Amino acid sequence: MTSGNVPTLEARIERWPIEGNFTISRGAKTEAVVVVATVSHGNATGRGECVPYPRYGETPEATLAAILSIKDAIGRGLNREALQAAMPPSAARNALDCALLDLEAKQSGKRIWNLVGRPAPRPCVTAYTISLGTPEAMAVAAAKATQRPLLKIKLGGDGDGLRIAAVRQAAPDSELIVDANEAWTEANLEQNLAACANAGVTLVEQPLPAGQDGRLAHIKRPIAVCADESVHDRNSLAGLRDRYDAVNIKLDKTGGLTEALAMADAAAAQGFDIMVGCMVATSLSMAPAMLLAQQARFVDLDGSLLLKRDRDGGLRYDGSLVYPPDTALWG
Repeated sequence: MTSGNVPTLEARIERWPIEGNFTISRGAKTEAVVVVATVSHGNATGRGECVPYPRYGETPEATLAAILSIKDAIGRGLNREALQAAMPPSAARNALDCALLDLEAKQSGKRIWNLVGRPAPRPCVTAYTISLGTPEAMAVAAAKATQRPLLKIKLGGDGDGLRIAAVRQAAPDSELIVDANEAWTEANLEQNLAACANAGVTLVEQPLPAGQDGRLAHIKRPIAVCADESVHDRNSLAGLRDRYDAVNIKLDKTGGLTEALAMADAAAAQGFDIMVGCMVATSLSMAPAMLLAQQARFVDLDGSLLLKRDRDGGLRYDGSLVYPPDTALWG
């Protein structure tokens, strides 16, 4: 694709079937719906992918419209720095930010980490997600993944003690982290944390609903607790330190890699451990987050592994070891 001297923007909605289904406390889905932005200038083309998230009021159609609303500004030369002020943090801005970063790399002939002054990414171990289900079903899934060094267990509230005990028995040697997706309550918080501690869980993500997580500041937390829905970008870090030990940085929440890198630096300076996370999507969504993975204590970039098939030229996975993207994919 060529676009002469004027940058052009295109975007589209894509649907990628999930292998089986993906179930968390808020429900299940059988396909990943993503929006891809493509920015072209001369003979170079950059791509970015995002996942609109209903939890934040996003839909694929509204995200597509938000991306295309910037089309004229892109044609006038809107760059990545100006984009940060032109759009709020969102999935739409993420797709555009990553597309512009990819375009910069393609135009310069350099890898993106050199352009943004970051170390070249190394292969890293990613978590592998076990969906929410009955203790028996989760144990079966965990047993099939027992060779993986890091498992992320989706929990859902009542009965989570039985679930995590069953998973631990099925996967005795894997490091376990859990994600409650806001499903716990003040009434079962300490009981569920204790059950996780007894199972040797390393980290619990977002046990209480965002905005209702003050209780975390007033209990003795037996294991580390990580903010997900309670944290979005640098502006949301303030005031979380008494409640959380770590923050989950996702590009769809920060509105792109540009803000995510700045947020990671700010979070580390404030004493948070860093987790880099993802939505269920193709490798084009995971690829930019590989730059963040280099400073993360926990890496959760298995989204494309949960699909029936990834896009062509996707990230290379060797078991749970994920490798940096090739130039053809991104950056």
